[in-house]
Amino acid sequence: MYSKNWPAPAKLNLMLRITGRRDDGYHELQTVFQFIDYADSLSFFLRDDGIVRRINPVQGVSEEQDLSIRAAQLLRQMSGTPHGVDISINKVLPMGAGLGGGSSDAATVLVALNHLWKLGLTKDDLATLGLQLGADVPVFVRGEAAWAEGVGEILTPLILPEPWFLVVIVPCHVETSAVFLHEDLTRDAVPIRIRSFLSGDTENSCAAVVKQAYPLVGKALAWLGRHASARMSGTGCSVFAEFEQRKAAEAVLTELPDEWHGFIVKGKNISPLMNRLAQAKTL
Repeated sequence: MYSKNWPAPAKLNLMLRITGRRDDGYHELQTVFQFIDYADSLSFFLRDDGIVRRINPVQGVSEEQDLSIRAAQLLRQMSGTPHGVDISINKVLPMGAGLGGGSSDAATVLVALNHLWKLGLTKDDLATLGLQLGADVPVFVRGEAAWAEGVGEILTPLILPEPWFLVVIVPCHVETSAVFLHEDLTRDAVPIRIRSFLSGDTENSCAAVVKQAYPLVGKALAWLGRHASARMSGTGCSVFAEFEQRKAAEAVLTELPDEWHGFIVKGKNISPLMNRLAQAKTL
């Protein structure tokens, strides 16, 4: 059986506050996730011999390190299914950009294979599994824009405006672990409530460290900030601004420096992955 075109959409962190550090080294945080209509695409070739493998290369990621392969292996081990799968990934989302590409790929594997292998696991089951792969995976599994706390796994769904975003990516790769280990990272931001975010508090606790370590990110924030209110997504090298009208974002995009990459996308409160799952269930 062959099942294609399962999206693994990007996300934006509309704000990110680091409020503490746990004894196990993980950081307590508050953040807001919203999806955008920009995605990797995964296809699945089902096997009956229990083998899980990736059938196309992903630049810079070995098969052993690939979260999508690890997700399939974890799901197979947990469920005891005899099935296997060949996974093909059309990679669009850049790595190290703060858009959640690897985590989203893993979540799409969990959601799609739960359906295709007919495992019958709930979203709670899949989110718990996903947390073993990364703190961002549960939000992609659940597929709703959300306020997140804890290490990012305690989720409260939000209904947010769905503006147009201009996303700008500069040519660098930000190591998330290095940012969170940086001695200058602010780890004691005062927790806020959802209403404070909705009223305009969009601080990113990681921005100062990232701008220091990766000056190009600071340049991109300054450039985009001349046109609109610019923010950084997560710990990555992508910055973004929101616009009510696509034409306004297009006008700014025409001025983008040649060495940077930019694109215009729509914010989405429901992940395109959920739409694809609903479609698959009707077939």
